[in-house]
Amino acid sequence: MNEQLPISPAITPGMPQRFINREISWLGFNMRVLEEARNVAHPLLERLRFLSISGNNLDEFFMVRVAGLVGQVREKLNQTSDDGLTAQEQLEQVRALAQELMAEQDRRWIQLTSELAQSGIVITDGSDLMPHEKSWLDQRFLEQILPVVTPIAIDPAHPFPFIPNRGFIICLELKRRKDGGQMNALLPIPQQLDRFVRLPGLEGQTAVRFISLENMLSLFISRLFPGYEEMGKGVMRVIRDSDLEIEEEAEDLVRVFESAIKRRRRGSVIRMEVDATTPPSLREFIAEELDVQRDAIVECAGLVGYSDTRQLILDERADLKFKPYMAR
Repeated sequence: MNEQLPISPAITPGMPQRFINREISWLGFNMRVLEEARNVAHPLLERLRFLSISGNNLDEFFMVRVAGLVGQVREKLNQTSDDGLTAQEQLEQVRALAQELMAEQDRRWIQLTSELAQSGIVITDGSDLMPHEKSWLDQRFLEQILPVVTPIAIDPAHPFPFIPNRGFIICLELKRRKDGGQMNALLPIPQQLDRFVRLPGLEGQTAVRFISLENMLSLFISRLFPGYEEMGKGVMRVIRDSDLEIEEEAEDLVRVFESAIKRRRRGSVIRMEVDATTPPSLREFIAEELDVQRDAIVECAGLVGYSDTRQLILDERADLKFKPYMAR
């Protein structure tokens, strides 16, 4: 007996269901980009490049498109889109789909790091550093990192600092060794520093080893906060509203754009990405200080900020990239 397929309701020309939502469609496109990261027909580093592209795309999507939806909800606009959804309904669906996309990014990252290690590109967390790597990192920390990082204690005398768009911070719960007093502290990571540090190799060593900047800095917490011991630690990153609203009839468009671009750095927080190992108390403390709603907090089981993974694409590993195309 043949099984009858369910009959979908007819969509007439006047129904809003005949349209595909713009924001949901874009997330579908970015999921398609991410699918290329698991296409084993592509070379390994090219698959990593697709992961990086999907991360950068998602950042820009939240900075502009999702920021627009958040603004509509904040202003309580009841106008529906062409496909019949309110801004609140679109926002709920977008966040749910974005969560699925980020979960897939985490799975791709875990798989790709395993394959990279098999191909001689190792990302270490710092637990297996060799003596020459430790001494090299110590020198690099003193000469290049320490002069540009600013450890910040959060207490009544030190208010919470401003975290810029795509700002990356290490947040800490510390206990004073002398009397057991506790405090929260931040270690903002300057954006001019590379996210991944390439470790020096020994003569004859073929494998290339990297350590992320947050794992490197974790090795020097006792030197950044002398007299304290670490009780809890987390890595966080914020995405701010960076949408530009320009009146085309302005008298001086150059000046209008200059002021609008400056405002982009200080837009409201649209999304806060949090490492899964961050203590709940620390997460809630940061969210309260940044005035971040609970539904805008995203937990990352893999890496926080996948756009930076492009730094792992090595020029010397042409065997793991597409062959250059030579046009006639």
